[in-house]
Amino acid sequence: MPGLTESIADFVADTGANDFPAQATEKAKKIVADTFACIIAGAGSEVARPLMCYVQRAGATGDRPVLGTGVRTSPELAAMVNGTFGHSLDFDDVLPMMPGHPSAIVLSAALASIGRTKVTGLQLLEAYVIGIEVGAKIGLGITNGHYNRGFHGTGTLGIFSAAAALAKLHRLEAPMIRTVIGIASSMSSGLRRNFGTMTKPLHTGWAARNAVVAVELARCEFTAAPDVLEARSGFFAAYGVDRSDAGVPCDKLGRPYAIVDPGIALKKFPCYHGSQRAMHGVLQLRQKLGFTAETLERLECRMPPGGLQVLIYPEPTTGLEGKFSLPYSLAAGVLDGKYSLSTFSDAAVSRPAVKALLKKIDIKEDARCGGDDPLMATRPAGARGFVEVEVHMTNGRSEVIRVDAAPGHPTQELSWEDIRQKFMDCAAHGRLASSHAECAFEALTRLEECADVNALVDLLTVR
Repeated sequence: MPGLTESIADFVADTGANDFPAQATEKAKKIVADTFACIIAGAGSEVARPLMCYVQRAGATGDRPVLGTGVRTSPELAAMVNGTFGHSLDFDDVLPMMPGHPSAIVLSAALASIGRTKVTGLQLLEAYVIGIEVGAKIGLGITNGHYNRGFHGTGTLGIFSAAAALAKLHRLEAPMIRTVIGIASSMSSGLRRNFGTMTKPLHTGWAARNAVVAVELARCEFTAAPDVLEARSGFFAAYGVDRSDAGVPCDKLGRPYAIVDPGIALKKFPCYHGSQRAMHGVLQLRQKLGFTAETLERLECRMPPGGLQVLIYPEPTTGLEGKFSLPYSLAAGVLDGKYSLSTFSDAAVSRPAVKALLKKIDIKEDARCGGDDPLMATRPAGARGFVEVEVHMTNGRSEVIRVDAAPGHPTQELSWEDIRQKFMDCAAHGRLASSHAECAFEALTRLEECADVNALVDLLTVR
């Protein structure tokens, strides 16, 4: 029986777009468009200034673009910066099976690796779907216990998604793909303690950068262990838990494809995935009842067990901390009646009205919100059970709403119009010309017809 490393290498080498289920391409197009939007928006985020400073100090030259800017640099730096941009606003996709946010890693690495080589949109989609599948099934085998140990699956597992996608783009053969995986495994990194800081999105950029390096080293005849995932002293042994099993993914690759089942979630709101259901609940109740900060007496939010695991900032002081603060997110919804990219700015978080409103908000975990799902304990916090939001108004009126899934969940997919609006908002945040953004978005809706991805990339850079 082949081990996991060999199984993945064979899968990547032997699988093509003709093997995908019919709906895979359409789902992939939506996620790719959404991810490009997030990368562009990152050019207007707070990580942009220090990243550009780093690029300048590094002094690297090259022709690989940093999206949303006019900067071109080396493949490694372009992958790192674009990847970090893509996760900087916590607005990108969620793959619960990982759990993590792999798409910005895959696409940033792909753009950096192919350079000006002609690659069709269909080839990019093919590599993307295969990359997502590999990362998802490694996540399935290593289990959510990997995340619970403190690892950020986006960086630690997403690197394998990007490595697999690049291997497919470059049409590497199975033995070399095993080497790529071996090199990438020793570059896997990312700790949850850095949530709420600039280093969290850097996990994405670092994984993209390292995937590019791993592929190039392998192509230069660098060596690595051919059984690194399953070996006694390999990845699963070092990064896993008692329940981790490197044998589980071997029979699961492409059965079914993760992009179709269970699917990838896109975000309606630019913050941590685990907050989205509660935020949606607040907006629904506010629209129905018409309450304001003044007429709200008390707001209660009940989360499933483990639902507050990552929400570590009860009284945030920065926009980045606000993305991991459920009290703040709910207070902002009460105050503003909507969420936007500006909701998570430093200025928005520090509003006096927010601090006053936090005193009226009570958040707790409730075993009842776990529901009767027998797999609840193995699911990531944002995908388990349900969330309840209860509002009590000063006039004595009260109401409660249960939210099982937020907009963007695979069962409540964002429409192309939803994604278009998000794309244009992100383009404005990244200061990309609206005319370029419109053209780029239209091209992304027909990505499988694109003859050369570089033409699309040119629209997403400042010239």
